[in-house]
Amino acid sequence: MERTSTVDRAFEAALYARTDDHAAIDTGASLLAADPAADPELRRRGVEFVASAWRRGWQPADVVRIVGRELDDVHARLVSELITEQVPHDRPRGPRWAAQLAALTDPEARGADAAAPSRTDRFTFATVVLELYRLLLRLPALEVLDEARRARPESRMLTRIRALLAKAEATGYPDEAEALSAKAQELMARHSIDEALLAAGAPATEGPGACRIGVDPPYEQAKAVLLDAVAAANHCRAVWNEPFGFSTVVGFEPDLEVVELLYTSLLVQATTAMTKAEAAQRAGGRRRTKTFRQSFLAAYSHRIGTRLAAAAETQVTDDLLPVLASREVAVTDRTESLFPETTTTRVRGVSDAAGWTEGARAADRAEVRSRHRLA
Repeated sequence: MERTSTVDRAFEAALYARTDDHAAIDTGASLLAADPAADPELRRRGVEFVASAWRRGWQPADVVRIVGRELDDVHARLVSELITEQVPHDRPRGPRWAAQLAALTDPEARGADAAAPSRTDRFTFATVVLELYRLLLRLPALEVLDEARRARPESRMLTRIRALLAKAEATGYPDEAEALSAKAQELMARHSIDEALLAAGAPATEGPGACRIGVDPPYEQAKAVLLDAVAAANHCRAVWNEPFGFSTVVGFEPDLEVVELLYTSLLVQATTAMTKAEAAQRAGGRRRTKTFRQSFLAAYSHRIGTRLAAAAETQVTDDLLPVLASREVAVTDRTESLFPETTTTRVRGVSDAAGWTEGARAADRAEVRSRHRLA
């Protein structure tokens, strides 16, 4: 008869038990802490849990995000280590997957203050490991995205856009940030037109793809509305997954790139404008900042959506309509195949009139250039 390993016994106590109380984790952690020889197997099991998450449709950024939301930074650092260890055992993936893996080793992306769990205290470390593994074990299946697409060399236009946005985020001067964002958005419009013309002349062999974009707290609803508006204006569809903190955007690759960049740019502008407006409110003796911010972002997202929709009606000429119509059908079909059942929701908690007014004004000031009409 085979001897049951310490890891198996710890998992039976802490991971596979029906109870969710912390006493079960303590029991499993005590078993692991008392047996240093179990460490290699424990680590190997963690790598297997990561591989299992990939088979259920999760991607590296999704896993790190949900771990950070449900647990702590120390768990997020540990799962990042496991993901990195799993890479040599994985099959080839696409460029988005590679970018997510690269972010795991970027000190700025992962947060310099996220300390690894102390391995000198074996019980504490085992507790962290079991808490993480229990979460990984219980991750539900997600929609499987096609991450094996051919890598496209980034155009000089996108390189310039990224550089402008990086400067906009780094500057401490709001006027300079708005000017940089305006220039970046002007280039985005030109980029999308160029891609549409190329598609009209030589249709792409690849169909619509999809990517997940994090929608981080606080005020997730308003941010999801903003992302939906940006996606719609750029021939994409966005479906928000509130429990897991992301939206899945479906569209053709050039448009997905633009959506990511434009959403980031508008979010930066919104945050800058909201901080200035909130400071003015507090200078006048106002204290209710949470409701102000929530109403501000809701109004900003709503008004930006209106402006983008109006711009979308006049941004192309008749000769581009057939290719855009065929792309829209393809995107809709792809979205419905990924998400056969969706629901709608209303933005909640919008109760601050001053916040709504200031958010609408900020949206009117935001640089959202119409695409130049083609001759």
